[in-house]
Amino acid sequence: MKQAQNSAAFWSETWGLTLQALRVHKVRAALAMLGVVIGSSCIVLVVTVALTGRKYVLNQIEGIGANLIYAYAAAPNGPESLPRGDLITPGDLQAIKEGISNDLVNAAGGNAVSMTAYANGQQRSVNLVGVTPGFREIRHLQVLAGSYFVRDDFTSTNKICLLTKPLAGRIFPHQNPVGQTVRVGEMDLTVIGVFQERETTLGASEIIPESVLVPFSLLHYYTSTDYYQNIYVQASGVDAVPQVTNEVRSILQMRHRAGAEYSVQNLMGVLQTARDIARALTWVLLAIALIALTISGIGIMNIMLVTVTERTREIGILKAIGATREAILYQFLLEAFTISGVGALGGIAIAVLLRTLVNFLIGVFPDIGNITLPISWVSVVLAFVVSCATGLIFGFLPANRAARLQPIESLRHE
Repeated sequence: MKQAQNSAAFWSETWGLTLQALRVHKVRAALAMLGVVIGSSCIVLVVTVALTGRKYVLNQIEGIGANLIYAYAAAPNGPESLPRGDLITPGDLQAIKEGISNDLVNAAGGNAVSMTAYANGQQRSVNLVGVTPGFREIRHLQVLAGSYFVRDDFTSTNKICLLTKPLAGRIFPHQNPVGQTVRVGEMDLTVIGVFQERETTLGASEIIPESVLVPFSLLHYYTSTDYYQNIYVQASGVDAVPQVTNEVRSILQMRHRAGAEYSVQNLMGVLQTARDIARALTWVLLAIALIALTISGIGIMNIMLVTVTERTREIGILKAIGATREAILYQFLLEAFTISGVGALGGIAIAVLLRTLVNFLIGVFPDIGNITLPISWVSVVLAFVVSCATGLIFGFLPANRAARLQPIESLRHE
Protein backbone atom coordinates (compact mmCIF):
# COMPACT_ATOMS: atom_id res chain seq x y z
CA MET A 1 0.00 0.00 0.00
CA LYS A 2 2.84 2.36 0.80
CA GLN A 3 4.35 1.68 -2.60
CA ALA A 4 1.04 2.57 -4.18
CA GLN A 5 0.92 5.80 -2.19
CA ASN A 6 4.28 6.80 -3.63
CA SER A 7 3.17 6.12 -7.18
CA ALA A 8 2.01 8.69 -9.70
CA ALA A 9 -1.45 7.09 -9.70
CA PHE A 10 -1.83 7.71 -5.97
CA TRP A 11 -0.97 11.40 -6.20
CA SER A 12 -3.08 11.82 -9.33
CA GLU A 13 -6.09 10.36 -7.55
CA THR A 14 -5.46 12.45 -4.44
CA TRP A 15 -5.16 15.59 -6.53
CA GLY A 16 -8.39 14.77 -8.35
CA LEU A 17 -10.28 14.31 -5.08
CA THR A 18 -8.83 17.62 -3.82
CA LEU A 19 -10.01 19.57 -6.86
CA GLN A 20 -13.43 17.94 -6.68
CA ALA A 21 -13.81 18.89 -3.02
CA LEU A 22 -12.77 22.50 -3.72
CA ARG A 23 -15.20 22.75 -6.64
CA VAL A 24 -18.06 21.58 -4.46
CA HIS A 25 -17.28 24.29 -1.87
CA LYS A 26 -16.11 27.12 -4.16
CA VAL A 27 -17.35 30.02 -2.02
CA ARG A 28 -15.89 28.54 1.17
CA ALA A 29 -12.52 27.98 -0.52
CA ALA A 30 -12.53 31.50 -1.98
CA LEU A 31 -13.17 33.04 1.44
CA ALA A 32 -10.33 31.01 2.91
CA MET A 33 -8.05 32.18 0.07
CA LEU A 34 -8.93 35.84 0.67
CA GLY A 35 -6.82 36.14 3.80
CA VAL A 36 -3.86 34.50 2.07
CA VAL A 37 -4.25 36.88 -0.87
CA ILE A 38 -4.07 39.86 1.48
CA GLY A 39 -1.15 38.47 3.47
CA SER A 40 0.99 37.48 0.48
CA SER A 41 0.38 40.77 -1.34
CA CYS A 42 1.33 42.60 1.86
CA ILE A 43 4.67 40.79 2.02
CA VAL A 44 5.54 41.73 -1.57
CA LEU A 45 4.36 45.33 -1.17
CA VAL A 46 6.15 45.74 2.16
CA VAL A 47 9.49 44.76 0.63
CA THR A 48 8.74 46.95 -2.40
CA VAL A 49 7.96 49.98 -0.23
CA ALA A 50 11.06 49.36 1.90
CA LEU A 51 13.31 49.11 -1.17
CA THR A 52 11.74 52.21 -2.74
CA GLY A 53 12.06 54.23 0.46
CA ARG A 54 15.68 53.21 0.93
CA LYS A 55 16.50 53.99 -2.70
CA TYR A 56 14.77 57.38 -2.49
CA VAL A 57 16.64 58.41 0.66
CA LEU A 58 19.97 57.26 -0.79
CA ASN A 59 19.28 59.20 -3.99
CA GLN A 60 18.53 62.30 -1.95
CA ILE A 61 21.79 61.95 -0.04
CA GLU A 62 23.77 61.16 -3.17
CA GLY A 63 22.18 64.22 -4.81
CA ILE A 64 23.84 66.36 -2.16
CA GLY A 65 26.88 64.12 -2.01
CA ALA A 66 27.39 61.24 0.38
CA ASN A 67 31.05 62.32 0.55
CA LEU A 68 30.16 65.96 1.27
CA ILE A 69 31.34 67.90 4.33
CA TYR A 70 29.91 71.34 4.98
CA ALA A 71 31.00 73.90 7.55
CA TYR A 72 29.76 77.24 8.83
CA ALA A 73 30.44 79.58 11.73
CA ALA A 74 28.07 78.90 14.64
CA ALA A 75 26.07 82.13 14.96
CA PRO A 76 22.70 81.88 16.76
CA ASN A 77 21.81 85.46 15.77
CA GLY A 78 23.24 85.33 12.24
CA PRO A 79 26.75 85.96 10.84
CA GLU A 80 26.38 89.71 11.47
CA SER A 81 26.47 89.05 15.23
CA LEU A 82 29.91 87.40 15.05
CA PRO A 83 33.24 89.20 15.32
CA ARG A 84 34.71 89.60 11.84
CA GLY A 85 37.65 87.44 12.85
CA ASP A 86 35.31 84.46 13.37
CA LEU A 87 33.85 84.50 9.85
CA ILE A 88 35.01 81.95 7.28
CA THR A 89 37.06 83.71 4.63
CA PRO A 90 38.56 82.88 1.23
CA GLY A 91 41.86 82.39 3.09
CA ASP A 92 40.26 79.61 5.16
CA LEU A 93 39.01 77.93 1.99
CA GLN A 94 42.46 78.09 0.43
CA ALA A 95 44.05 76.67 3.60
CA ILE A 96 41.63 73.74 3.49
CA LYS A 97 42.46 73.05 -0.16
CA GLU A 98 46.18 73.05 0.58
CA GLY A 99 45.98 71.23 3.93
CA ILE A 100 43.82 68.27 2.84
CA SER A 101 45.21 67.65 -0.61
CA ASN A 102 45.30 63.83 -0.37
CA ASP A 103 41.66 63.11 0.48
CA LEU A 104 40.11 66.25 -1.02
CA VAL A 105 38.50 66.28 -4.47
CA ASN A 106 37.00 69.76 -4.47
CA ALA A 107 36.11 72.67 -2.18
CA ALA A 108 33.92 75.70 -2.66
CA GLY A 109 32.26 78.50 -0.74
CA GLY A 110 29.01 80.37 -1.00
CA ASN A 111 27.04 83.20 0.52
CA ALA A 112 23.49 84.41 0.08
CA VAL A 113 21.98 87.88 0.50
CA SER A 114 18.26 88.62 0.45
CA MET A 115 17.50 91.03 -2.38
CA THR A 116 14.61 92.24 -4.51
CA ALA A 117 14.52 91.35 -8.21
CA TYR A 118 12.65 93.29 -10.91
CA ALA A 119 11.78 91.97 -14.37
CA ASN A 120 8.81 92.22 -16.75
CA GLY A 121 7.09 94.59 -14.37
CA GLN A 122 7.31 92.06 -11.54
CA GLN A 123 8.96 92.42 -8.17
CA ARG A 124 10.08 89.35 -6.25
CA SER A 125 12.16 88.63 -3.15
CA VAL A 126 15.12 86.44 -4.08
CA ASN A 127 18.34 85.05 -2.69
CA LEU A 128 21.36 86.52 -4.43
CA VAL A 129 23.84 83.65 -4.09
CA GLY A 130 27.54 84.21 -4.70
CA VAL A 131 29.57 81.05 -5.37
CA THR A 132 33.18 80.10 -6.05
CA PRO A 133 34.64 77.66 -8.59
CA GLY A 134 33.72 74.05 -7.79
CA PHE A 135 30.29 74.89 -6.39
CA ARG A 136 28.47 73.45 -9.39
CA GLU A 137 30.32 70.13 -9.24
CA ILE A 138 29.97 69.73 -5.48
CA ARG A 139 26.28 70.64 -5.39
CA HIS A 140 25.43 68.77 -8.61
CA LEU A 141 23.77 71.74 -10.30
CA GLN A 142 22.09 70.99 -13.62
CA VAL A 143 22.03 73.73 -16.26
CA LEU A 144 18.67 73.42 -18.02
CA ALA A 145 19.14 76.27 -20.48
CA GLY A 146 22.04 78.46 -21.52
CA SER A 147 25.41 77.94 -19.86
CA TYR A 148 27.25 78.10 -16.54
CA PHE A 149 29.99 80.51 -15.51
CA VAL A 150 33.42 80.06 -17.05
CA ARG A 151 36.57 80.32 -14.90
CA ASP A 152 37.27 83.95 -15.85
CA ASP A 153 33.85 84.97 -14.50
CA PHE A 154 34.98 84.12 -10.97
CA THR A 155 37.78 86.70 -11.09
CA SER A 156 35.84 89.49 -12.78
CA THR A 157 32.78 91.60 -12.02
CA ASN A 158 30.84 90.69 -15.17
CA LYS A 159 27.17 91.32 -14.45
CA ILE A 160 25.84 87.90 -15.35
CA CYS A 161 23.68 85.40 -13.48
CA LEU A 162 21.77 82.14 -13.58
CA LEU A 163 18.19 81.77 -12.37
CA THR A 164 16.54 78.83 -10.67
CA LYS A 165 13.91 77.13 -12.79
CA PRO A 166 10.94 78.30 -10.64
CA LEU A 167 12.14 81.93 -10.69
CA ALA A 168 12.74 81.90 -14.45
CA GLY A 169 9.26 80.47 -15.03
CA ARG A 170 7.63 83.17 -12.91
CA ILE A 171 9.34 86.29 -14.22
CA PHE A 172 9.69 85.11 -17.84
CA PRO A 173 6.61 82.89 -18.24
CA HIS A 174 6.38 83.08 -22.05
CA GLN A 175 9.96 83.98 -22.97
CA ASN A 176 13.35 82.37 -23.17
CA PRO A 177 15.09 83.68 -20.02
CA VAL A 178 18.58 83.39 -21.53
CA GLY A 179 19.72 86.82 -22.68
CA GLN A 180 17.08 88.69 -20.70
CA THR A 181 17.93 91.30 -18.08
CA VAL A 182 17.01 91.12 -14.39
CA ARG A 183 17.47 94.02 -12.03
CA VAL A 184 18.62 92.77 -8.63
CA GLY A 185 18.92 95.60 -6.16
CA GLU A 186 20.80 98.28 -8.14
CA MET A 187 22.46 95.86 -10.59
CA ASP A 188 21.22 94.95 -14.05
CA LEU A 189 22.24 91.33 -14.58
CA THR A 190 22.18 89.44 -17.86
CA VAL A 191 20.74 85.93 -17.55
CA ILE A 192 23.12 83.37 -19.08
CA GLY A 193 21.38 80.22 -17.87
CA VAL A 194 18.66 78.43 -15.92
CA PHE A 195 19.57 75.75 -13.39
CA GLN A 196 18.28 73.41 -10.73
CA GLU A 197 19.77 71.15 -8.09
CA ARG A 198 19.84 67.50 -9.16
CA GLU A 199 18.21 66.50 -5.89
CA THR A 200 16.63 68.54 -3.15
CA THR A 201 19.02 69.09 -0.28
CA LEU A 202 17.51 68.34 3.13
CA GLY A 203 17.59 72.07 4.00
CA ALA A 204 21.41 72.54 3.95
CA SER A 205 21.57 75.04 1.10
CA GLU A 206 21.73 78.74 0.31
CA ILE A 207 19.68 77.98 -2.79
CA ILE A 208 15.93 78.41 -2.36
CA PRO A 209 13.32 77.98 -5.12
CA GLU A 210 13.74 81.65 -6.14
CA SER A 211 17.48 82.31 -6.27
CA VAL A 212 19.84 84.28 -8.49
CA LEU A 213 23.29 82.72 -8.84
CA VAL A 214 26.31 84.97 -9.42
CA PRO A 215 30.09 84.60 -9.07
CA PHE A 216 31.28 85.39 -5.55
CA SER A 217 33.54 88.10 -6.98
CA LEU A 218 30.47 90.01 -8.18
CA LEU A 219 28.69 89.59 -4.84
CA HIS A 220 31.80 90.87 -3.07
CA TYR A 221 32.03 93.86 -5.44
CA TYR A 222 28.39 94.81 -5.00
CA THR A 223 27.78 94.09 -1.29
CA SER A 224 31.35 94.15 0.12
CA THR A 225 30.69 90.64 1.47
CA ASP A 226 34.10 89.08 2.06
CA TYR A 227 33.18 85.88 3.89
CA TYR A 228 31.40 82.61 3.17
CA GLN A 229 28.18 81.60 4.80
CA ASN A 230 29.01 77.96 4.06
CA ILE A 231 31.97 76.10 2.68
CA TYR A 232 31.67 72.69 1.06
CA VAL A 233 34.39 70.07 0.89
CA GLN A 234 34.12 66.96 -1.28
CA ALA A 235 36.10 64.02 0.06
CA SER A 236 37.67 61.40 -2.21
CA GLY A 237 35.24 58.76 -0.93
CA VAL A 238 32.77 57.89 1.77
CA ASP A 239 35.48 56.18 3.83
CA ALA A 240 37.51 59.41 3.92
CA VAL A 241 34.60 61.54 5.19
CA PRO A 242 35.28 61.19 8.97
CA GLN A 243 38.98 62.05 8.56
CA VAL A 244 38.32 65.02 6.27
CA THR A 245 35.60 66.28 8.64
CA ASN A 246 38.07 66.33 11.53
CA GLU A 247 40.75 68.01 9.42
CA VAL A 248 38.38 70.78 8.27
CA ARG A 249 37.38 71.42 11.88
CA SER A 250 41.03 71.52 12.99
CA ILE A 251 42.04 73.97 10.25
CA LEU A 252 39.18 76.35 11.05
CA GLN A 253 39.92 76.23 14.80
CA MET A 254 43.63 76.74 14.18
CA ARG A 255 43.09 79.80 11.98
CA HIS A 256 40.69 81.56 14.35
CA ARG A 257 40.54 82.54 18.00
CA ALA A 258 40.11 79.92 20.70
CA GLY A 259 36.50 80.85 21.48
CA ALA A 260 35.23 80.69 17.91
CA GLU A 261 32.78 77.87 17.20
CA TYR A 262 32.30 76.13 13.87
CA SER A 263 29.80 73.51 12.88
CA VAL A 264 31.45 70.94 10.60
CA GLN A 265 29.02 68.25 9.51
CA ASN A 266 28.59 65.45 7.03
CA LEU A 267 25.72 63.25 5.92
CA MET A 268 26.93 59.98 7.42
CA GLY A 269 24.64 60.38 10.43
CA VAL A 270 21.66 61.15 8.20
CA LEU A 271 22.47 58.11 6.06
CA GLN A 272 22.71 55.80 9.07
CA THR A 273 19.50 57.20 10.57
CA ALA A 274 17.70 56.68 7.26
CA ARG A 275 18.89 53.08 7.13
CA ASP A 276 17.80 52.44 10.71
CA ILE A 277 14.35 53.93 10.07
CA ALA A 278 13.95 51.93 6.85
CA ARG A 279 14.97 48.73 8.66
CA ALA A 280 12.58 49.35 11.57
CA LEU A 281 9.72 50.22 9.21
CA THR A 282 10.36 47.06 7.20
CA TRP A 283 10.16 44.87 10.30
CA VAL A 284 6.96 46.56 11.49
CA LEU A 285 5.28 46.15 8.11
CA LEU A 286 6.45 42.55 7.85
CA ALA A 287 4.99 41.86 11.29
CA ILE A 288 1.66 43.26 10.08
CA ALA A 289 1.83 41.06 6.97
CA LEU A 290 2.61 37.97 9.09
CA ILE A 291 -0.32 38.79 11.37
CA ALA A 292 -2.56 38.91 8.28
CA LEU A 293 -1.19 35.53 7.18
CA THR A 294 -1.71 34.07 10.65
CA ILE A 295 -5.32 35.23 10.64
CA SER A 296 -5.78 33.72 7.20
CA GLY A 297 -4.21 30.48 8.47
CA ILE A 298 -6.69 30.37 11.33
CA GLY A 299 -9.46 30.90 8.79
CA ILE A 300 -8.18 27.99 6.72
CA MET A 301 -8.02 25.80 9.84
CA ASN A 302 -11.59 26.66 10.86
CA ILE A 303 -12.97 26.04 7.39
CA MET A 304 -11.08 22.76 7.10
CA LEU A 305 -12.43 21.63 10.50
CA VAL A 306 -15.96 22.35 9.31
CA THR A 307 -15.17 20.48 6.10
CA VAL A 308 -13.95 17.45 8.05
CA THR A 309 -17.15 17.42 10.09
CA GLU A 310 -19.33 17.65 6.98
CA ARG A 311 -17.35 14.95 5.15
CA THR A 312 -17.12 12.47 8.03
CA ARG A 313 -19.29 9.92 6.23
CA GLU A 314 -17.22 10.35 3.03
CA ILE A 315 -14.03 9.73 5.02
CA GLY A 316 -15.59 6.57 6.48
CA ILE A 317 -16.42 5.26 3.00
CA LEU A 318 -12.86 5.97 1.79
CA LYS A 319 -11.41 4.08 4.74
CA ALA A 320 -13.87 1.23 4.23
CA ILE A 321 -12.67 0.70 0.66
CA GLY A 322 -8.99 0.68 1.69
CA ALA A 323 -7.80 4.28 2.07
CA THR A 324 -5.10 4.51 4.74
CA ARG A 325 -4.64 7.12 7.44
CA GLU A 326 -1.76 8.63 5.45
CA ALA A 327 -3.90 8.87 2.29
CA ILE A 328 -6.62 10.84 4.12
CA LEU A 329 -3.98 13.04 5.77
CA TYR A 330 -2.34 13.82 2.43
CA GLN A 331 -5.67 14.62 0.77
CA PHE A 332 -6.69 17.23 3.36
CA LEU A 333 -3.17 18.68 3.53
CA LEU A 334 -3.21 19.00 -0.25
CA GLU A 335 -6.52 20.88 -0.01
CA ALA A 336 -5.01 23.31 2.52
CA PHE A 337 -1.87 23.67 0.37
CA THR A 338 -3.96 24.38 -2.74
CA ILE A 339 -6.02 27.03 -0.98
CA SER A 340 -2.93 28.80 0.36
CA GLY A 341 -0.92 28.36 -2.85
CA VAL A 342 -3.60 29.75 -5.14
CA GLY A 343 -4.21 32.57 -2.65
CA ALA A 344 -0.49 33.35 -2.62
CA LEU A 345 -0.35 33.50 -6.42
CA GLY A 346 -3.38 35.80 -6.43
CA GLY A 347 -1.83 38.09 -3.82
CA ILE A 348 1.49 38.24 -5.71
CA ALA A 349 -0.36 39.06 -8.94
CA ILE A 350 -2.25 41.89 -7.22
CA ALA A 351 1.00 43.31 -5.76
CA VAL A 352 2.71 43.22 -9.18
CA LEU A 353 -0.30 44.87 -10.85
CA LEU A 354 -0.41 47.62 -8.21
CA ARG A 355 3.31 48.25 -8.67
CA THR A 356 2.85 48.45 -12.45
CA LEU A 357 -0.09 50.84 -12.06
CA VAL A 358 1.83 53.13 -9.71
CA ASN A 359 4.86 53.19 -12.03
CA PHE A 360 2.54 54.06 -14.92
CA LEU A 361 1.00 56.94 -12.96
CA ILE A 362 4.47 58.21 -12.03
CA GLY A 363 5.36 58.17 -15.74
CA VAL A 364 2.17 60.04 -16.68
CA PHE A 365 2.55 62.58 -13.85
CA PRO A 366 6.32 63.17 -13.49
CA ASP A 367 5.71 65.85 -10.82
CA ILE A 368 4.93 63.01 -8.39
CA GLY A 369 8.64 62.27 -8.21
CA ASN A 370 11.49 60.69 -10.10
CA ILE A 371 11.15 57.27 -8.51
CA THR A 372 10.15 53.78 -9.57
CA LEU A 373 8.84 50.90 -7.50
CA PRO A 374 11.08 47.84 -7.86
CA ILE A 375 9.82 44.30 -7.35
CA SER A 376 12.19 42.02 -5.48
CA TRP A 377 11.85 38.44 -6.68
CA VAL A 378 13.13 37.38 -3.29
CA SER A 379 9.96 38.90 -1.78
CA VAL A 380 7.83 37.04 -4.36
CA VAL A 381 9.41 33.69 -3.47
CA LEU A 382 9.22 34.53 0.25
CA ALA A 383 5.52 35.43 0.00
CA PHE A 384 4.72 32.19 -1.83
CA VAL A 385 6.73 29.95 0.52
CA VAL A 386 5.43 31.59 3.71
CA SER A 387 1.83 31.49 2.46
CA CYS A 388 2.03 27.82 1.50
CA ALA A 389 3.73 26.99 4.80
CA THR A 390 0.92 28.80 6.63
CA GLY A 391 -1.65 26.66 4.84
CA LEU A 392 0.19 23.43 5.66
CA ILE A 393 0.78 24.35 9.31
CA PHE A 394 -2.79 25.42 10.02
CA GLY A 395 -4.20 22.68 7.80
CA PHE A 396 -2.42 19.88 9.67
CA LEU A 397 -4.82 19.83 12.66
CA PRO A 398 -8.01 19.26 10.63
CA ALA A 399 -6.15 16.87 8.29
CA ASN A 400 -4.89 14.86 11.24
CA ARG A 401 -8.36 14.80 12.77
CA ALA A 402 -9.80 13.49 9.50
CA ALA A 403 -7.09 10.82 9.27
CA ARG A 404 -7.76 9.59 12.84
CA LEU A 405 -11.51 9.06 12.38
CA GLN A 406 -12.65 5.47 12.88
CA PRO A 407 -14.37 3.91 9.82
CA ILE A 408 -17.38 2.46 11.71
CA GLU A 409 -18.09 5.68 13.60
CA SER A 410 -17.67 7.71 10.40
CA LEU A 411 -20.18 5.54 8.48
CA ARG A 412 -22.73 6.01 11.28
CA HIS A 413 -22.34 9.81 11.17
CA GLU A 414 -25.35 11.75 9.85
